[in-house]
This record gives sequence, structure tokens and C-alpha cells, in this order.
Amino acid sequence: MNNVFLMSKLFYQIFIVLYPVGIRIAALFNPKAKQWLNGRKNIFDKLQASLKGNNNIIWMHCASLGEFEQGRPILEKLRVLKSTGQKILLTFFSPSGFDTGKLYDGADYVFYLPMDSKQNARLFFDIAKPGLVLFVKYEYWYHYLNEAKNRQIPLLLISSVFRTDQPFFKWYGGVYREMLASFHHFFVQNQASADLLRSLGFEKNVSVSGDTRFDRVIKIAEQFKPIASVEKFCGDSNVIVAGSTWTEDDKELDHFANSNAHIKFIIAPHNIGKDRIDECLSLYQNAITYSEWLKGDITKNFNTLIIDNIGMLSSLYFYADICYVGGAFGAEGVHNVLEPAVFGKPVIFGPEYEKFVEADELVETGGGFSIDNALELESSLQKILNNEQFKLQAGEKSKAYVYSKAGSTREIVDFIQEKRLLTN
Repeated sequence: MNNVFLMSKLFYQIFIVLYPVGIRIAALFNPKAKQWLNGRKNIFDKLQASLKGNNNIIWMHCASLGEFEQGRPILEKLRVLKSTGQKILLTFFSPSGFDTGKLYDGADYVFYLPMDSKQNARLFFDIAKPGLVLFVKYEYWYHYLNEAKNRQIPLLLISSVFRTDQPFFKWYGGVYREMLASFHHFFVQNQASADLLRSLGFEKNVSVSGDTRFDRVIKIAEQFKPIASVEKFCGDSNVIVAGSTWTEDDKELDHFANSNAHIKFIIAPHNIGKDRIDECLSLYQNAITYSEWLKGDITKNFNTLIIDNIGMLSSLYFYADICYVGGAFGAEGVHNVLEPAVFGKPVIFGPEYEKFVEADELVETGGGFSIDNALELESSLQKILNNEQFKLQAGEKSKAYVYSKAGSTREIVDFIQEKRLLTN
């Protein structure tokens, strides 16, 4: 081992020691951090009690909610194909992913992933005894990956994306390149990712299979069921649905909503905590929460509906003339643009989307539109609303783009079957 590799491994070890310390400090004032900690208390006792020696496990790990949406189509196919007695274990790193995953009846067991360490990884594998491991998109935990490799357990990375700015492709990225060597096969979203992997010597175990989220949103759209309360709110008005919004998004949109009482707005914040809902109610001057709207007997003519629950968003996009997707005014970037696109809607979002292949390609097809500020947002909204033909054409391009990318799930599942990985 050279000095650079040893140094990168040392930095990684320092990180996994300091990260829980930082979480403990943050937990003093941050509910999510506290939830992260509490979810991992006595985690191995809980795993042992639940799995009870089951040695026929398919394990999928997702960082958070977005990755779960990518992994879910695979799990649903595997549930049909798995042999008698096989169980599915689903793990998450973040509370937001776990909160949704624990309600998913397609997995037999749902847990937080214990923090990465050699001891934790060994104990986890001793308890779970997985025969097949699936990591979704990213999250590279050295000791867990290395343990799968040492035990010769097939490990697949699905719907992954690689970029030149990632540590794998930097001079200091030796420990991250070693992590990649643990994977049995990579299923990447695009050719650029495949080329980057091949530049590191991974040539025979890389497939360009696309993104399984396309299959997921198509299924959601095809199973759509009307929501009477939302239809009543929308009436015959033009409707703008803004999903997964953060404060920055709402501050770009609120002036237009407050100035156009004849247009109906449905706002689904990314965070539905009380403070965030109250913030939305203060920004949007003519707004009511969905829970209040459901009570009926509303005498005032509100033009903005604030969604204060989880689980409705993908269906809400159906009612829109135009959809806005939040997140792209923050460092993390835009949220899921495919959910509105599959319904044949023009999709608008902020400037931070370069890390998201689907957002970039949606712009290229003419179904997506990126804006830098409130003035550009209002101009784009007016342009689309005032030109019915343009609106319909943009929506058709969005829908056609999504359907053209279907099939990733089938390719991955076919590989698992052909390689007989379910019988490993």
C-alpha cells in the first residue's frame, strides 16, 4: 500500500468515528439527528430478535427516500421471483428514508444501517447472513462492502451515477477505488458513468441499464386514483403544483401566487414540520392547509393549498397545468422531476440540477425548464399558461421522455436470474 492510500483510509476512519460524535451534538437541538441516534439504539439486539437466524436474506440498502424509490421496483420484482423461505431486509441511513420504508409491506425487515466499522460490519453479516446484497445509487461504506467481498457474497450497485468530481477519480481516492472493487456488478444510468468506471479498470462488470425510477413513476401514474378533495379545490382553474419545496423555492414562488388569485396553487413542502407549514402559511397570503380543507365548511375562497401530510405528492401532479419541483436552489439539488413528467406536465425547477441526469435530459427534450430567480420563474409560468399549444407540447415531451427510459428494472432482474444469484 502506498502512503496516499494509507492516508485516505486514515481520513475515512477518522470520518466514521467523528460522524456519530457530530450527530450526538446536533441531536441536542435537531430532531432529525436525534431520530438518527435513537433509531440505532440496541440495533444489533433488534436485528437478532427479528431475523432469528434466518440465513436466506436478500439485503437492499438505500441512503434515503429517493434511493428507496429507485430500489423499490427491484424489490417488487424480486418478491415475485424469490424462492420459498427467502426474506427481504431493507436498510436506510437517513430518518426520512426509514420513516417511509418502515411502512412498506414489500420488505420483511426494515432497519437503520449501523454506523460503518469493521466490528459492526462483521456482526451485521453474522446476523443477517445475506445471500445477495443490493446497494442503490450510492452510499459507499468501506467495511460493509469489504465484508461482502471477503465473504464472496454477490454485491450489486444499481441505478448508479459517476462523475469526475467524485473521490474515486481523484489522486487521493484510493480507499474509494478499493470500495468499488467489492462490487460484483455495476448497473449505471448512463454511458458517461460506464466510461469513468472503465477508466479505472472496471470493464467486464458494467452495464448501462438506466434508472429504475422511470419504471417506478410509470407504475405510479398507471395506478393513479382521483382525489375528490383536491379536485374540489382545483375546480376549473389553472393549477400550479409545487412539490418538495424548501424555503428558497417558496420565496421564489410566493409573489406570483399572491398576485394571481385566479390561479390555484398546491404547495407540498419537503418538510412538513409545524414550523415549516407555518412558514408556508405566512408566505402564501391566501392559503389553507390540506387538513383544514378536509374539514369542509370553508367560506373563504383560498387559492393556495398547503399539503401537510406525506404520500400524496406523486398523485397531486396529475392535477397540474404546470409543475414546479423544489430543491434546486440549494446545494443538494433538485428533487424528483420524473413524478410530474410522467403525467405529461411541463416541469420547472431552479438552477442546481447538473448532478441529476434526468433533469438535464428533461431540459434537453423541451419538457423541463430551469430558472435562476423569481422573475424568470414568473416569466416561464406566464409563457406556458398563455400558450396552450406550447404547454401541451412541453407536456408531451415530458411524458415521452419518461416512457422512452423504461425497462431498467427488467434488465437488472434478468441479470440476477441469469446469474442464479437468488440461489447463491
